[in-house]
Amino acid sequence: MVEPIYITGAGIVSAIGVGKSETLQSLLQGKTGIGEMKHLKSSHRELPVGEVKLSNEEMKQMLGAEDSIFHSRTSLIGRLALREALDEARLSSGDLGEVHLISSTTVGGMDLREQHYAEEKDCGEDAAVIATYNCARCTEMIAAAFGDFASMSTVSTACSSATNAIITGANMLRCGLADKVVAGGAECLSAFHLNGFNTLMILDRQQCRPFDRDRAGLNLGEGAAYLVMETESSAMARGVKPLCRLSGYGNACDAFHQTASSPDGDGATMAMEEALRVSRLKPADIDYVNAHGTGTQNNDESEGRAIRRVFGSDIPPVSSTKSFTGHTTSASGSIEAVICILALEHQFLPPNINWTTPIEGGIMPVTDIHPRREMNHVLSNAFGFGGNDSSIIISRHDA
Repeated sequence: MVEPIYITGAGIVSAIGVGKSETLQSLLQGKTGIGEMKHLKSSHRELPVGEVKLSNEEMKQMLGAEDSIFHSRTSLIGRLALREALDEARLSSGDLGEVHLISSTTVGGMDLREQHYAEEKDCGEDAAVIATYNCARCTEMIAAAFGDFASMSTVSTACSSATNAIITGANMLRCGLADKVVAGGAECLSAFHLNGFNTLMILDRQQCRPFDRDRAGLNLGEGAAYLVMETESSAMARGVKPLCRLSGYGNACDAFHQTASSPDGDGATMAMEEALRVSRLKPADIDYVNAHGTGTQNNDESEGRAIRRVFGSDIPPVSSTKSFTGHTTSASGSIEAVICILALEHQFLPPNINWTTPIEGGIMPVTDIHPRREMNHVLSNAFGFGGNDSSIIISRHDA
């Protein structure tokens, strides 16, 4: 018999707070973190973003890393989230030899590379800084402050990256390759990041409005989140109380287009159906769906159709929390997983703020935080470029 996968620790950093407590308060108060850019250096001041409110120097001081010049913003944000997750799971540096780290990013240390791009051809004294931009090096930089993990892996599948890191960790636990893993992702804002999405013409000049008829695109955000996951026997042996269970997960790739979702939501439908199959739950058992919900014309229509295909006429409450955090791209799946954990722990529905007008025939997202029934199982979607779509189901550990 396959052991349940318990989540015993979680850490989160985003535009709406550093840590679970601040994040919870922002969600309950309907307080968005999206606004005018402060830390990102860009000429596109007209574009609102979801920035972590701390400067790099402030994060270095919080982490005791003031003496290092090689920290990208991604690695600093990631360290804050990872520290909270390990602390909550009661894992110290001496325990990490039995813990596997799976982290995700796409931008990595691009913020540092941008600063030193002009010197790159010389490959001189700035070479060490330039080398910090790649994704695997970013994982190493996040991990370095805590000790030696049993192994480290890096996942980069665009906006489904962090969810796929969680799925990778779950498969390691299920296959007996590990009994404790930490999985999630981290992503900072960069000029490369912002300009790329702006070129695609999918950035809103106002705060984003997922699932609204008048939506005009997404707002980019930054942040990080990590989950400590372990087998039931490991959690019991350590005497730690689980926060909840990872009960199901699914990944599919419909390869419809380099950036666009398929009109009928084929990949999204397959991912959600696979997550339900693994969890042995029925669609009617799902009490809330945290949608990918970017606020773009394409995603919201495609995801809405996929949700209808899976749930039929009995659609559970649905919302996108990207109107709080912005779209944190590779970190979004783990950030929204922690939001789902908070929703289960405190029995509330994260509202879809900024929504006013329904899409004809589309999803009607929830704006009221009060659930219609006790919440036991929630589903979270994360969809990436190339049609790499993933879904996970998180359940109360005693459900």
